[in-house]
Amino acid sequence: MTSTASAPERPDTPETLDAFREDGAYLGRTYLGADHRRNERRTWIVTGICALTLVGLVAGGAITHSLAILANGLHMAAHVAALLVAAAAYALARRHAGNPAFSFGTGKLGYLAGFTNAVVLAVTAVLIGAESVMRLLNPETVDYSDAVPIAVGGLVVNVICIWLLRPTGASAARNDAQGDLNLSAAHLHLTADSSVGVLTLAALLAGRWLGWTFADPLAGLLAAGLVAQFAWTLARRAGAALLDINPSAELTAEVRQRLSSDGERVIDLHLWRLGPGHHAVIAVIAAADPRPAAAYRARLAGLAGLSHVTVEVRGGAEDAGSHHGHAHG
Repeated sequence: MTSTASAPERPDTPETLDAFREDGAYLGRTYLGADHRRNERRTWIVTGICALTLVGLVAGGAITHSLAILANGLHMAAHVAALLVAAAAYALARRHAGNPAFSFGTGKLGYLAGFTNAVVLAVTAVLIGAESVMRLLNPETVDYSDAVPIAVGGLVVNVICIWLLRPTGASAARNDAQGDLNLSAAHLHLTADSSVGVLTLAALLAGRWLGWTFADPLAGLLAAGLVAQFAWTLARRAGAALLDINPSAELTAEVRQRLSSDGERVIDLHLWRLGPGHHAVIAVIAAADPRPAAAYRARLAGLAGLSHVTVEVRGGAEDAGSHHGHAHG
């Protein structure tokens, strides 16, 4: 939120409206996350690591005839594509910082990337499930002695990548528990891949030591269900942000309470997410003795997570009042 003027009665000037600068990661009015640069850099690093791992998994699965490893490699291929989408979203949001074509900045590019990655996860789940059913009906011999080390290696790589992409919680401190969804999407892909890796390893050990040849394709089926669940969770979260569903009932209630603290009526209130840790508010206030719009906006000063505020003031109890004004920040 922009800094308030010393005299609230004065209308905001263009300089005041563009004065929001909380740290260097906020590029003008793009509403990027506080860790945008850090997350972008780490996403590119993890993309490179996963691309190298993909080559090893596909080669290892083909040599050992392990469906679980091939399934893991297939998911890793989708994962590399998803990471490329996430990294590109970071780069585009940064490159178009301040571009006036984006009315509310580029902060939502990450949510679009997250939804795209949810679709990729869903398609991956279908492919893994279909291949698993085929292998259950037509079993193939698995070279367990070679497959187990490959599965362990893939799991270790995933754990390292999960650590690299761990969230910092900076957005949560700004009334946004969801945080950087673009990073969360990449992190969720890694988590799904690690879960598939654990199932793969368990299936290979069961096949080698217990003779359960069905365990390998069964692990593929379980992995497909798990990846599908991750895809649904991610699609629901990203879709909520893209459709401007109210992100915080608590923040909405706090805004309403502050704006009506002197007996005013908040007759219309909208809160939506602009980007990680950034929210916008539009409020219409009715008051018997209305104050300038900037005075009401000043009541919201210091409320974490509010980056753009629009206030309309109407005099009297009815919508058609004698006083009308706007304040943006």
